[in-house]
Amino acid sequence: MTSSYRAEPIALYGPGFADNPHAVYARLRQYGPVAPVEIAPGVAAWLVTDYHVALELLRDTVTWSKDPRAWQQTVPPDSPVLPMLQYRPNVLFNDDELHRRYRRVVSDSFSMIEPHLLRAEVARLADTLIQQFGRTGSVDLVTQYARPLPLMLFNTLFGMPDSYGPRLVAALAGMLEANGPEEATAAGAAFESYVTELIGMKAERRGADLTSWYLDHPENLSVEEVLHQVVLTLGAGNEPTTNLISNALSRMLCDERYYSSLSSGALTARDAIDEVLRTEPPMANYSAHYPRNDVTFHGAYIRAHQLVMVSYAAANTAPDGLGDGPRSDGGAHLAWAAGPHACPAKQPALLIATTAIERLTSYLGDLELAVPREQLPWRPGPFHRALHSLPARFTPLSPDPTGASPWSRSPSTTSTPSAPTSTARRRAFAR
Repeated sequence: MTSSYRAEPIALYGPGFADNPHAVYARLRQYGPVAPVEIAPGVAAWLVTDYHVALELLRDTVTWSKDPRAWQQTVPPDSPVLPMLQYRPNVLFNDDELHRRYRRVVSDSFSMIEPHLLRAEVARLADTLIQQFGRTGSVDLVTQYARPLPLMLFNTLFGMPDSYGPRLVAALAGMLEANGPEEATAAGAAFESYVTELIGMKAERRGADLTSWYLDHPENLSVEEVLHQVVLTLGAGNEPTTNLISNALSRMLCDERYYSSLSSGALTARDAIDEVLRTEPPMANYSAHYPRNDVTFHGAYIRAHQLVMVSYAAANTAPDGLGDGPRSDGGAHLAWAAGPHACPAKQPALLIATTAIERLTSYLGDLELAVPREQLPWRPGPFHRALHSLPARFTPLSPDPTGASPWSRSPSTTSTPSAPTSTARRRAFAR
């Protein structure tokens, strides 16, 4: 086996990696559980590809820090990976008590969202989107469904009227798909304007929403700190949820075991989601850590403050002698990370993705891919496993007053409790 610290870094960017990341992970495993990679031109890192080694890193807060400030001084300021990795005063990039303080705010606030109301709100927004393409017989399930749905939902969860939803959708879409720096700058400015207006509105008038709960939490975050938690939650909630929905749909619509479930219930949307979380996790490589001191870690000599990431995708799919497909245990996986920085909103995310898929397939029972799955385009990048598009076709819908189509309006509900309920539950923050 080649010694990993002498090996040439393997690139995790470009179309070759996007088209077949598991072939790259197989090469990386030849260097042992920790391998050298390049996540952007000239930006080196270490990648953990072993499940148990990943757990060791994720749970060890003595050896490893989440603070990237020393590392980012070594990276060009225009590097494309900095937006995902540079320091911000939020729950993701801090350690110890400051991290625990931010995490309590986020976790406590998400716990106040009633699951049955969240499900109803996802269904309402799903119906709104299906109405927009239901008569056409064709759809790009990424740009017309999986991407706008989480953003419209978070617009509601953070307390903004539905009329603001298109602004958030357009801003985030522009940041993801900008054709050049000018478009990216404009989209970033639009997103900043949206968040600034959101914080300003809620600072003046509270509601039964995440923003208000962040502001009112006993940890007493400043307005700036609340802004950073909102930005993180929007980003961390949208991109992975979009990818989870679209990746699961791409599997369901090309596999007869899932496809038959649209009508006969052979396998469920949750089965597809569990399979994706294990084999094609929406965030494939992340959990950035930095050793506080020089360390030799499972054969790799890593200097203090060098970037070390976990490959959830590689760790989840390391050969174990079991076949592909659904497993009775769902397949042990790290898609939600682990340790003190594990995702604090796992259950809401699962509910959102499951409801979105179930709502879509309940109306479009003959939904099918418009191209073979092996021809689907994947977005390049070192962090995510994300489809660029997911073209599908179906029998066009017509308005049906019996309720067999989304034109029979869903109950108009909000995904957060009413103000009196919010006030009562807010007392749970008291310690």
